[in-house]
Amino acid sequence: MSTLIRPAKAAPVTPAPVRRVRKRGGAKGLLFMLPFLLGFVLTYVVPIGYAFGQSLQEKKSSGIGFGPTRVVFAGFAHFSAILADGNFWTAMARTLLFGAAQIAVMLGVSLLLALLLDGVAARAVRFFRAGLLIPYVIPGVVSTLIWLFLYSPTASPISDLVGSDVSFFGGINTYLSLGNLLTWQGIGFNMILISASLQALPRELYEAARLDGAKEWRIAWSIKVPNITGILVLTGMFSLIGRLQLFTEPLFLRYVAPESISTDFTPMLEIFDRAFKTGDYQYAAAESLVLAVVTGVLAFVFYRVTNRKVS
Repeated sequence: MSTLIRPAKAAPVTPAPVRRVRKRGGAKGLLFMLPFLLGFVLTYVVPIGYAFGQSLQEKKSSGIGFGPTRVVFAGFAHFSAILADGNFWTAMARTLLFGAAQIAVMLGVSLLLALLLDGVAARAVRFFRAGLLIPYVIPGVVSTLIWLFLYSPTASPISDLVGSDVSFFGGINTYLSLGNLLTWQGIGFNMILISASLQALPRELYEAARLDGAKEWRIAWSIKVPNITGILVLTGMFSLIGRLQLFTEPLFLRYVAPESISTDFTPMLEIFDRAFKTGDYQYAAAESLVLAVVTGVLAFVFYRVTNRKVS
């Protein structure tokens, strides 16, 4: 009589503790992000919070104005005053109008140079890229001093060519001189970004267009430019943010042409003079926050509108 041997039951497989693994992975990721988070908090969150706290206060003098000043809570009084401050909003509008014209010229020249370099040999491209990037590498203070010398009516070599009676400041010449300086600084950097986007495009598109009989200008206009609109939008947004924060160049040019560049020529100059000349740090902090909000809103609107046109 044979005995029936039943196979032993397999031990139940216990599922791995997925939750513990996820928690450990999240903790490790948080540890990797900790240096960035600390730097972000210390360099962004804390200064913004301090500026916001300062903007809610104001200085008041005791008695009839001869006693010591004391800082008191003012609420949102500074922000209400800024909304009615004509000088601040005039400086904002002036900077936006100037930036719109200057950014268009700068990006147009950068695009043209990038398209020209896209058809040049690799060794020549490296040489021209390095040369055009030099103005961007030079600090803003140094480059402004260089152009101050070139704009000087007595020492400038340009004055020897066009005549010493030609003034680089006053009226529209002030904006042309400042725009020339900013364009000289920014062409190389924007050209590098645009050129990198052109290098990423597949070369098969160009070969197919050439087989169809398209000229080089047609290839550039119909194939290259439409495929790099994303980087043009990005460089335009960065340039817009930079123009709203324009400070160093007009500050130095003001020492040469104070009658052409006033203390409220740009919002940053207005904030600087309010804080360090009149000593009203609280009002300057409120203006800084308003400028930051306006800059963020305009950059967001610019990005959304241009992206909608691109898509």
